[in-house]
Amino acid sequence: MSVRPPLRIVSAGLATVTAAALLAGCGSDSDGDAGGGKGATRVVAADNGQITIPVDPKRVVATGYAVPVLIEAKAPLVGISTWPRGLGLMTPQERTDYDKLHKIGGATAKETNYEAIAATKPDLIIIGVPKPVLGEIDLKRLESIAPVVAIGPSLPSAWRELSARQADAAGRAGHTEETRKAYEKRTEELKAKYAGAVGGLKFGHLGAYNETSQGTFQREFAGSWGTNIAQDIGLNYYGQVKKDTGGSSAVSETPSIEELPASLGEADVITYTVQDDGTPSAGVQYVLDSPLWKNLPAVKAGKAYPIRYTAAATYAQAQRTLDSVDQALAPLLAK
Repeated sequence: MSVRPPLRIVSAGLATVTAAALLAGCGSDSDGDAGGGKGATRVVAADNGQITIPVDPKRVVATGYAVPVLIEAKAPLVGISTWPRGLGLMTPQERTDYDKLHKIGGATAKETNYEAIAATKPDLIIIGVPKPVLGEIDLKRLESIAPVVAIGPSLPSAWRELSARQADAAGRAGHTEETRKAYEKRTEELKAKYAGAVGGLKFGHLGAYNETSQGTFQREFAGSWGTNIAQDIGLNYYGQVKKDTGGSSAVSETPSIEELPASLGEADVITYTVQDDGTPSAGVQYVLDSPLWKNLPAVKAGKAYPIRYTAAATYAQAQRTLDSVDQALAPLLAK
């Protein structure tokens, strides 16, 4: 399933998922067996319509963004797509569970193995691919195997709401509540910690998620992969894309390297995405090596900071992102 997120953003503030919102999004029990007994069904709202699913699924297949959510939720998974971008964010036990699960597809929607999915005999298939690539999935073929619920992001920040909906569809309603509360507590702590240091500053972000070649760079704006979690503690990422064509183009763009001074020249502070081990990807390193980067005011002032774990797709994972942001911004407290 596609894990490269072409997405669209919610508001910059923290998106709190309430129980009422979940109920509104997930529908209600059918008349067949509202008590939740054997064979009971309910209707949920999904990207592919109003879908009738089991109240208590026993054999679930998950793809894309639903994979880390449902592994955390201990859903009854019988097959998953690969999720290479999030392996470094899994706990040892989650990684063990991931490795043991049968893989029914690769990291892109085009790598879906329909025969492998059918062989798992699922009673529910949860598709977590971004909405712009949902068309690459043969939904009719999947629907001939089991009920299909497509719940995928259109924006990088949408993991907040979608993780709760995905868990609910798999019969794990409320799973995200505890981790959400812990995440919100941590964001409030960090917001208070950095309020005096980041207030009034303009932040820019150098990203690493779009496919780039030498001669280009990825500028991420508010609500993108590298920015949406940092925004929750009060960082102001300024600017906007020149052309919004839908999906991730609403919050990021890939200009020529020659545009680096114009794009990030006004930033008081620049953050940039690094890999889980703290090293830059080849595309980011290309920019860091550029004289244009080295001459940016923020860089010359020593205010360019790396952030790890920007691929978080659950509240538990996002706490690691917050820790990385905290570590990265610590020098601002001493200035």
